[in-house]
Amino acid sequence: MHADTRHRVVVVGGGFGGLQAALKLAKRPVEVTLVDRRNFHLFQPLAYQVATGALSPSEICYPLRTIFRGRENVDVLLAEATGFDLAERRVRLRAVAEDIPAPQYVEYDSLIVAGGSRYSYFGHDDWHAFAPELKSLEGALDIRSRILTAFEAAELEHDPERRRAWLTFVVVGAGPTGVEMAGQIAEIARDSGPEFRHAETRSAQVLLIEAAERVLTGFPPSLSARAARALGKLGVTPLLGHSVTGVEQDAVTTTSPDGSTARHPARTVVWAAGVTSSSLARELAGATGAELDRAGRLIVEEDLSLPGQPEVQALGDMVAIRREHGVETLPGLAPVAMQQGRHAAANVRARLHGRAARPFHYSDKGNLATIGRAKAVADIKGIHLSGGLAWVTWLAVHLWYLIGFQNRLLVLTRWAFSFVTHGRGARLIGAAGAQAPERD
Repeated sequence: MHADTRHRVVVVGGGFGGLQAALKLAKRPVEVTLVDRRNFHLFQPLAYQVATGALSPSEICYPLRTIFRGRENVDVLLAEATGFDLAERRVRLRAVAEDIPAPQYVEYDSLIVAGGSRYSYFGHDDWHAFAPELKSLEGALDIRSRILTAFEAAELEHDPERRRAWLTFVVVGAGPTGVEMAGQIAEIARDSGPEFRHAETRSAQVLLIEAAERVLTGFPPSLSARAARALGKLGVTPLLGHSVTGVEQDAVTTTSPDGSTARHPARTVVWAAGVTSSSLARELAGATGAELDRAGRLIVEEDLSLPGQPEVQALGDMVAIRREHGVETLPGLAPVAMQQGRHAAANVRARLHGRAARPFHYSDKGNLATIGRAKAVADIKGIHLSGGLAWVTWLAVHLWYLIGFQNRLLVLTRWAFSFVTHGRGARLIGAAGAQAPERD
């Protein structure tokens, strides 16, 4: 609670959208409380580089309190939002750990909810134990341990079939994250060859499973085709039109377009397919009567507000927007959330000055995906790029959006060193996710 009577804005979520909203409001005469269950902002587009040992966690994470250091009108609250009491204008909270105290609620005059999303296992949440996702830092570290453990286990394994399973990697989902992950795993396997005497990591198989008929469906078909060719040259095998119907500790089962099934022995699976909205979308829907779409996204008004609740806005992966012609679903990309965060902050300022909130319209500046060393595709305002030029563009854009000059410098240095030496400086096996190799 605050002693003065300035307008109180609560922002739930320290991801791209929530962070941008808080940053913009930090410059205004309002009191901002940023609520997140993590004490850092994760640059999620580079999480796969942590998962493959190219970067360390600290290079893509930045403490939220450091971001707002010197901003006396911003409080950062380490807690988890669990629900909303809109009549009393309160957000219900719970502590992130038993020994970390947190208030039961925080009060607001304006509320911005940016709860994000998580990967959907299509009703098979039990698959998560065998196929971790890349939406969180914990998931990235789990995947890193599994990949590196697989190489070590293959080095120790004498049975050819078991060794082949350890050296088979499955990535589910051929969107940008899946494509980038598959390319990186293939490069690790190739570059690690001289370090192992028995594993023959260069013979590793990387399967990229996608239910659609092409990779990178958000890109023009010509760029999808180029990306598929680049993946093939790296040794990645796309299984297009295939659906995953089973995930076990040592295998993945797929169904092909003709209905036939195949079992792929593999000890390392990465999940990058499909998303479902944050549970906060359901909480807001229940509190306001707003609708949810089939993916669990909250349907908001054109200005991002909730029906009948102009002081409550929701944004990012957890929402779809009601338009005159129907419901608009925007891609789950960082630029979308960032633009919506800035727009939500502008709407708060408009309300304070008695002006009407403006409808949100996304300015699409393009789409980028990297495949491997000096290999990428880019669709920028209708200009299609591939190869080295697209890769340099991808590097520049991601460096630009990283939080903090120190992180930008560290990542640039790490990338330059990796490019010259083919090395990876964060190839450490942690406790999370490590699988002990089977021994006879």
